[in-house]
Amino acid sequence: MKSLTNKLASAAFSLVLAIVSSQAMAADSKKPIVIPTHNWSSQVVMAYVIGGIFKSMGNNVKYVPADTQAVYEAIRIGDVTISHEVWQSTFGASFQAAVDKGGVLDWGKHSAPTLEEMGVPTWVITKNLCPGLPDWKALKNCHKAFVTPDSGGKGRWLEGPQSWHGDLMPVRVKALGLDDKYVVKFAGGADAIWAELASAKKEGRATITFNWTPNFTDAEGFTFIEFPPYKDGCRKADGGDGACGSPKGWLKKAVNENFPKTHPKAAAMFKKLSFSAQDIGQMAALVDIDKMSHEDAANKWLADHKDVWQKFLM
Repeated sequence: MKSLTNKLASAAFSLVLAIVSSQAMAADSKKPIVIPTHNWSSQVVMAYVIGGIFKSMGNNVKYVPADTQAVYEAIRIGDVTISHEVWQSTFGASFQAAVDKGGVLDWGKHSAPTLEEMGVPTWVITKNLCPGLPDWKALKNCHKAFVTPDSGGKGRWLEGPQSWHGDLMPVRVKALGLDDKYVVKFAGGADAIWAELASAKKEGRATITFNWTPNFTDAEGFTFIEFPPYKDGCRKADGGDGACGSPKGWLKKAVNENFPKTHPKAAAMFKKLSFSAQDIGQMAALVDIDKMSHEDAANKWLADHKDVWQKFLM
């Protein structure tokens, strides 16, 4: 049944693509628009969604796996054409460095606000497994609720891959005076975080994990821990003690400086393109909950949400 649904979604989008292509615009250039794919679901699904919109305009598209930090240099030198999920907290510095060097253009942002932070499934709070959460001070008295076989008797913080944030979380744990009660462990990737959330729910145990919004867990129920507020200079790398939480931020788009010249219509559409937190969460859920492939998920989302994306063509 799921296979049939996927085929129907793909067929529906193909029909939409044919109609839009016949109505609209000739391709800007035969040169393919190169779109990067990274290692989390919403980014990959959105790559195929945006690629599908470009194709509906008559453009050629190529998808390439790319490093999450080095991609901005790849855009700058022209190996990659665009980036569609530039998260301020994690990638903002790499993005801005490329813009400052020249060759990369800031192409606006999505309407979705972002937050990348440690937190707990909301049911941990509902069941009162750590009284006082989401205030971070509650962690001082309930570390035993977060002990796992690999945490050496301390509560475990499951951080994202170390390549994402370096030692940001170990520094924070120490600065908050929690290092005698908690240990930071690094996940191999987003899938490991989702597996931990699913396992903790099944076993009814408390867990602290890194997470971000928007993604599919917005609908599942996830609460971010409230750490000391972020302010400029609070992180250790900027001269602070590193105890502060993460800033709420933007989700931007970037393009190679030649993109508006080689593909003016596609570039104009991409400039207008702006997805909401709900849009992005839906894209991720099709993979992370419904277990569709990224490409099938994109086709289904495009077929089901023509009212959202077709307005960017106008």
